[in-house]
Amino acid sequence: MARAGLTSERVTEAAADLADAVGFENITVSALARSFGVKDASLYSHVRNLQDLRERVALLAAGELADRIAAAVAGRSGKEAMAAFANAYRDYALAHPGRYAATQAVQPDPAVLAQSTVYARTIELTHAMLRAYRLVEPDLTDAGRLLRSAFHGYIVLEANGGFSHSRAVQSSWERALDGLHFLLENWPAGSPRHAAEEEAEAERT
Repeated sequence: MARAGLTSERVTEAAADLADAVGFENITVSALARSFGVKDASLYSHVRNLQDLRERVALLAAGELADRIAAAVAGRSGKEAMAAFANAYRDYALAHPGRYAATQAVQPDPAVLAQSTVYARTIELTHAMLRAYRLVEPDLTDAGRLLRSAFHGYIVLEANGGFSHSRAVQSSWERALDGLHFLLENWPAGSPRHAAEEEAEAERT
């Protein structure tokens, strides 16, 4: 099948599609080879091993997710940007469960990360959105971790049918975003942001 035009990129995309269909934890080189109608050995010209294949899927998915988020938040700020970020994140995760699982399950080798910017780009997009709330480090990192945890937890519970109450899941999601916006607008005192604001207020008085 390598003779029929297999490439590393095509193999990775097929693995990502397979992950969406059967679950990221179920992708194997053998299953992927069967989907192409070739022997396992034919794929080893394009990926080193299963770990390499899974890292490639994770990087592909992280790049796709970053692209979705970047397009969604472009030209927006504050609550509008945060909601657009959250909706893009959730929509991608629900539409591509295997790809999304790869971004959560795989920590690529440091050497692989050094050659890729996709994870750094997601962090940059997150921080750019949060700076509209006048947050600085370490609050940028803390708030980013909070948002990721909230989005991920909601998505996993939703995907697994964990919300059985009669209230619409979408309505709860929208209220959750309202709550996160309020929290970001009222980030706990004692952070560098608040210290700077208090200093400026003291100077004015």
